Amino acid sequence: MIGGLWNGISGLNSFEKALSAESNNVANVNTIGHKSDDVSFQDLMYQNGYGKGTNIQTVEKDFSQGNLKITGNSYDVAIDGRGFFLVKEQGTNDIFYTRAGNFKMGSTGTLQSIDGMTVQGIQSLGSTVISTDPNDTQFNNNYDQFIASSTIYNGNDIQTINARSTDFRKTAEDSGVSGQGYKTAAAKMNDIQALITNYKEKLELYSSNPAANPVASVAAVTQVPYGTTINNLNDENDIVQVTINNITIKQKFDTDVQTTMNKFADKISGVQGVIGTVDTNGLVTITSMVPGEDLKVTYPSINNDTSPSVNPITEPVQGSGIGLVTSARDALKNALEAANAKFIDMTTNLDMANQANLVTSDIQLKLDNLNISENGLGEVEIDDGKIFVKDGDNKFIVGSISTAYFNDELSLNPEGNNLFSKTNLSGEPIDATDANKLQGKTLELSNSNLGDNLTNLMVYQRAFEANSKAVTTSDDFLKTAIQLKK
Repeated sequence: MIGGLWNGISGLNSFEKALSAESNNVANVNTIGHKSDDVSFQDLMYQNGYGKGTNIQTVEKDFSQGNLKITGNSYDVAIDGRGFFLVKEQGTNDIFYTRAGNFKMGSTGTLQSIDGMTVQGIQSLGSTVISTDPNDTQFNNNYDQFIASSTIYNGNDIQTINARSTDFRKTAEDSGVSGQGYKTAAAKMNDIQALITNYKEKLELYSSNPAANPVASVAAVTQVPYGTTINNLNDENDIVQVTINNITIKQKFDTDVQTTMNKFADKISGVQGVIGTVDTNGLVTITSMVPGEDLKVTYPSINNDTSPSVNPITEPVQGSGIGLVTSARDALKNALEAANAKFIDMTTNLDMANQANLVTSDIQLKLDNLNISENGLGEVEIDDGKIFVKDGDNKFIVGSISTAYFNDELSLNPEGNNLFSKTNLSGEPIDATDANKLQGKTLELSNSNLGDNLTNLMVYQRAFEANSKAVTTSDDFLKTAIQLKK
């Protein structure tokens, strides 16, 4: 009878704890990233074949995947798969682990958890800047013309290349000497447009094969020796002509032979992306401003009755790797500067080589703190843990969020606030990059299942009532035994 009393009390104690654990699951059904508790029971020792009651064996976390909910918030991130985010307590520098990805930007510009812990990851390296003005080391509002933005994935390295310029349409002016590469303002603007297109194309080629050996692009040069045939230019009925890239250039006799040939060269320079020059012997040199692009020169003549030869001096070379990007960038920079405009090009790198070793740091998001742009607050975009910040049409890689898993997740110590800490039994954290995918603008919901939770609550409630009945029944037996003595 005494044994039955204690058995009932053990049941009351155990199911009271089980009710507490299950009610905690219900209470956290809307908690971001919450992992529910699974309760296991065990029977106690036996004596002469009689059991001595029950006890809670374990209360373990269920680390199964929770449902994912799209939130649209740029700072929200969900882990789809195994692992935890790493967050650091700023006062103690202690590292904790969480599945809750409802992040924010802190007052210092770092990526933080909702309770102010800094999210750990890899910060981008310093940027390489090529600019017309050496004092301009970051983007500013003077550079209001978007040129290009590209993201290149090259093994462990992620690279963003961004370019802008000042408004060349406002600063371009006619300049140069007639016959020696003279350019009108309109021609300069057309050249710049061609070189912008070429730069974007070269960025795309580089992005498709970033590991290729760097080979610089080479611009084509062709010469047409009109020679003594220029002496046939005598009056306004005489014409010198040539076709360049399917555009026919014609010049009537004007004043004298050299003036005519100079104006002819000037018209050649009016062709988009081409420079024309001529010497005193009638040698016309036609140079492509676009590195790697074909230059088609055909049908040179004077009065349609002579045919000077066409002599390719330099064949175009497209180039490869970063070399073709550098060549295109330099050509564009020169054309912009010829139009009295300024150019700035910034390459930002994220080195992922130490990711597997979980060498992490705080992640800075503000572009001015990173010396990328004077416009500090850009639009954050997170793609599989890679953090980009947009400033207008330009997009910069600034960091990557790290995740880790443990060989024994069940031995992690729950700290509250959606946090876990490692223990001796859990082992050291291991890089989880290949074990999950990070979903931007998404949160992982609690994996508590209300159906199961409420069913368990009813079972535990009934079990609690049944064990209380066992206690009262044993008590009645004891009362009867005591009354027998009377």
